[in-house]
Amino acid sequence: MIAIIGGGICGLALALNLKRRGIACVVYERNREMREIGVGITLLPHAMKELEALGLAEPILTLGSENHDSRFFNRFGQLIYHEPRGRFAGYPHPEVGIHRGRLHSILYRKVREELGPEAVVLGRSCVAIDQDIDGVTLRLTDAAGKYLEPVRAEGVVACDGVNSAVRRQYVRGDAVVFTGINTWRGVTEQKSIFGGRSYLRIGSIRTGKMVIYPISAPDDGSGFQLINWVAEIQREASTANDWNAEGEVADFLPVFSDWVYEWLNVPALIRNSERVLEYPMVDKDPTPQWTFGRVTLAGDAAHPMYPRGSNGAAQAVIDARTLAEQLQLRADPQTAFLAYEGIRRDATARIVLTNRKQPPDFINLRVEDLVGDRPFDDLDAYISQTELRVMSDRYREIAGFSVPGSKLPDAVVSLAASSRSAGAPP
Repeated sequence: MIAIIGGGICGLALALNLKRRGIACVVYERNREMREIGVGITLLPHAMKELEALGLAEPILTLGSENHDSRFFNRFGQLIYHEPRGRFAGYPHPEVGIHRGRLHSILYRKVREELGPEAVVLGRSCVAIDQDIDGVTLRLTDAAGKYLEPVRAEGVVACDGVNSAVRRQYVRGDAVVFTGINTWRGVTEQKSIFGGRSYLRIGSIRTGKMVIYPISAPDDGSGFQLINWVAEIQREASTANDWNAEGEVADFLPVFSDWVYEWLNVPALIRNSERVLEYPMVDKDPTPQWTFGRVTLAGDAAHPMYPRGSNGAAQAVIDARTLAEQLQLRADPQTAFLAYEGIRRDATARIVLTNRKQPPDFINLRVEDLVGDRPFDDLDAYISQTELRVMSDRYREIAGFSVPGSKLPDAVVSLAASSRSAGAPP
C-alpha cells in the first residue's frame, strides 16, 4: 500500500492514477471535511490531457469555462498582445478556468466512486515517518492532536503542499522565497467580458497588475458568469501577506481606483466580490533531492512555484501520472521513486525559476520598459507582435506545453532577437 499525505489536487490525482494501475493506496488529509473553498484555477491543455485520461474532462467542462483567447493590456486599457488558447490555438485539449473548490469536489467524488469512501481518511495529520527495511510507519494525529494507531505502508508520497510537513522532515534550511509581491484574490459574478471566454492580464507588478478570467460559462439568459480576479502588487516592504486570510479591500483598491475602461470597471469588479482572500507570492528554490528512501515528494511539496502561467496544477497532475507509471514498472517503491524524480525534478525546476523571473506577463513588463508608464500611439514603433509571440512561445516551450506544430522559423526568432534593445529576456 502507498500512503498519500494530502488530499488536494495532486494527492487525489495520484490516487486515481494508482487505481488504474492496480496499486493500492490510501489518502490521509488533515482537514476534517472536504469543502468547496478557494478561488479560481486555470487548467492548461497539458493539465486537461491528464485529467481527461482520468475520466474528468466532461464534469470539468460542464462546471468551468473554456478559454478561447488570452489578452495582455497595459494599465491604461490598451491591448498589447492577443493570442488564441487551448483548442483554438491548435491543441488537442482545451484550456479551462474553474473554481478550485469545484475541481477539488470533482476529484474527490471520483476517488470515492472508484476507490471507495475508505480510500480518503479525513482529519489525519502526518507528524512523523519511520523507515525500516520492509516499509514505513506513519505517525498520525487526529484533528484534536491525539496520536492514533501507527499505519504501515510500502512507501509514502507527500502531496501536502507548499508548507509540506513531510518535506520539513527531510529538507533542512528550506524556506519560502518572498520578493515583496503580495496578492489578493476574489470571485465576482458579473456580465461577461469580451464574450466571456478570455484570459486577461492587465498592468504589471510595478504599477499594479490584475489577472482576470472566467470560471463558469456565461448564463444564457443574463450573460452573467463567475469571474476570478487576482491583484498583484510589488512593494518595498518585506512583510508577506497572511496565508489564505480574509483580505481588506482598502489595502490594495487605491492602486486600481482609476482602472475604468469601456470594457471593464476594475474597481467595481473588486468591490463586488463576496469574499477577498490574501496570499503572499512565494515559491521555494529547487531542491536537489525529492526522494528519501521510501518517501518522495510531489506537486507543491516537491516544487512550489509562483502561481503564474497557470502551471502549478498541470505539473502536479503530471507528477501524479509519472509517479504511478514508475510504481507500475518497478516492484520496489524506492527504485520507482528515484526514477520518477529523475524524470520530473529538473523539468519542474526550470519552470519554478522561469515563473519567478520571466513568466508570461513579462510581455507587460517589457512593453512598460520600452514605452514607459504611459499610453502609446503605435506599439509597433517600440516592439513587434512577432517579438511578443516569441516571448510567449518561449515560456510555453519551457513549461512543456508548446502549441503543436507552431514553432516559429529560426530566421524569424533570430530577427526578433536581434531587433530587441538591451534588457530584453535572453
